[in-house]
Amino acid sequence: MTWDGAPAVFHRLGIMRRGDRVTVTREDGGAAIFTVTRVDQFSKSRFPSRGVYGAIDHAGLRLITCGGTYDAVRRRYLDNVIVFAKLEAVRESRGR
Repeated sequence: MTWDGAPAVFHRLGIMRRGDRVTVTREDGGAAIFTVTRVDQFSKSRFPSRGVYGAIDHAGLRLITCGGTYDAVRRRYLDNVIVFAKLEAVRESRGR
């Protein structure tokens, strides 16, 4: 949820599972299709920077949002939900 209680763009990220697909529409109208390989939740104090931002041996995607327990006093979530995905296919734009 956002600060105003409305669902944010990644509101349902935490329900993704291994094998789910994520399609990223490119500016040229084509698409990159990724397959989810892992979904994890980490405390913000133990965020896996190397695993998220480090080098990988394939074209990958990382989707990150807030999750876990909401701290009403601090007005923030205590964890991050991270979806790890691997590029499976590229669909060219129909105009090509």
